[in-house]
Amino acid sequence: MSKNAASFTTGSPLERLREAMRSAGIDACLIPSADPHLSEYLPAYWQVRAWLTPFTGSVGTVVVTQDFAGIWVDSRYWVQAETELAATEFVLMKIGTAADAAHTTWLAQNIRPHGVVAVDGRALGLAARDVLKSLFADKHIELELGLDLPGQCWTERPALPADPVYEFSIEFAGESRLEKLRRVRRVMKEQGAQWHLISTVDDIGWLLNLRGSDVAYNPVFLSHVLIGEQSAHLFVLPGKIDTDLETKLAVDHIQVHPYDLAVQYVTELPGQDVLMFDPVRTTCALIDRVSAQLLPTMNPSTYFKSQKTPAELAHVRRVMEQDGAALCAFFAWLEDAIALAETQPLHELMIDERITLERRARPGFISRSFGTIAAFNSNGAMPHYRPTPQSNARIEGAGLLLIDSGGQYLGGTTDITRVIPVGEITDDHKNDYTAVLRAMISLSRLKFPRGIASPMIDAVARAPIWDRLAEYGHGTGHGVGYFMNVHEGPQVISYRAVPAVHTAMQPGMITSNEPGLYRTGKWGIRIENLVCNQTAGVSEFGEFLQFETLTLCPIDTRCINLDQMRQEEIEWLNTYHAEVRQRLSPLVSGPALKWLLLRTEALV
Repeated sequence: MSKNAASFTTGSPLERLREAMRSAGIDACLIPSADPHLSEYLPAYWQVRAWLTPFTGSVGTVVVTQDFAGIWVDSRYWVQAETELAATEFVLMKIGTAADAAHTTWLAQNIRPHGVVAVDGRALGLAARDVLKSLFADKHIELELGLDLPGQCWTERPALPADPVYEFSIEFAGESRLEKLRRVRRVMKEQGAQWHLISTVDDIGWLLNLRGSDVAYNPVFLSHVLIGEQSAHLFVLPGKIDTDLETKLAVDHIQVHPYDLAVQYVTELPGQDVLMFDPVRTTCALIDRVSAQLLPTMNPSTYFKSQKTPAELAHVRRVMEQDGAALCAFFAWLEDAIALAETQPLHELMIDERITLERRARPGFISRSFGTIAAFNSNGAMPHYRPTPQSNARIEGAGLLLIDSGGQYLGGTTDITRVIPVGEITDDHKNDYTAVLRAMISLSRLKFPRGIASPMIDAVARAPIWDRLAEYGHGTGHGVGYFMNVHEGPQVISYRAVPAVHTAMQPGMITSNEPGLYRTGKWGIRIENLVCNQTAGVSEFGEFLQFETLTLCPIDTRCINLDQMRQEEIEWLNTYHAEVRQRLSPLVSGPALKWLLLRTEALV
């Protein structure tokens, strides 16, 4: 039996993995949070870390040796990881950001000369591979990419998802897949490439006007696409595309092949041809045996889909109205539930149930866009906390309740965070809340040059929080897809990100605006709207952009310390609330309308 075919089935997952490592002569096993598409959210088959460790966060890198097991996570998960890893062998390794590759340095320093580090090449990006090889060179550490060690030990590993792929209506897509393919092929021609490989599932869904449900909360499906000058090849699991859809794709010169044949097709490309691909979003297993000439560059579809068309934005605005109406009904219910909490217990888990119920009643709703965060008091200090049956606080007494939620609709994707008071809150609560609100308003009011690197504007939002000698560990903003992934590039508002050319702010981009402030063991505050880049005007200094606020939901004014608000900030909030009232009033009635009118009253 070969090393890859062995099976290790006794003991804990960690014990089994170490047995597999000993059998294969492996010094360390590296387990990234990734799949063959380098996605942020993973299908169950690729959630190896969740099988191996007690950590339930969405991002984290695991390294296992015979005498060490560590999980590298950024500050969003430090408190959560400390709790979940307590009394286990796994060690919390703190890093600055999700992009920090501190585990690579640890491996280079701690693995013996001529040692062997194994990582599944199907889930390791080329750029990450190159970093490891560079750091390993001095000690001649070998990188083994052909072993799936966890796969030898995970006896009940879930199957790959089998749900069908479906067509995204041209009514909402606005542009045919042939038109989108022509745009990509123009870039290929300009770059001198005969072929373009795409493995990122959101790029593929956008490009081909297809959607699926292979990954929780994201309407995507596992696939690769190889685009030629005249035709394209779609590699997808058998049975996921029915005959009618396959016929439609064939009309557009798109051939459907089994998912596993992608490597073979790419490997057999002629040596004189040029293959364009994104090295950050393509795995070693797909590229390492390619004979064609390689042209690494960001997928052009990533740029195209980030700049929403006027037609797409019109759909998004209607979705925001429906989502806002659902939230009015939810918050009206919630305030009543809080008032009755002494006799009718209210728990964090009940928040997601009710908010999803209200969204489901709205036209075009498909699913949540991520797992709802409902965090009361100290739980709110963990930015990515999610209640579970084992960790599910009762909402009672006094404090702050943070709710971060979103929906996937046929006409767009929503993501919103609001914080509301429970009982009598303190001046310290109000001062922190006011700082976060001022930060959010500051960015909302900003005008900036077209093409500025998005990380450069982060300080504008953080300044009111820095004034309090406070800081937050996550970014201020991420791109948002159009009935697509709630986290989308290339833009990101975070001073910790590299201000590269590809992060340039362009018209039509939708980005979150979500500053925060978190006090460990006490409370967390984050206020989030989605905003869209729009033209602000042209001067002798060039074209400028500004943000259109898309999200429509009242911001709770009971938590504000008005003495700390500037007049222009109060005016912005009053104007925003007037628009929220005007656009949502026709869509709600009864308690929801009463709540909307109360929470949008103007501040003096």
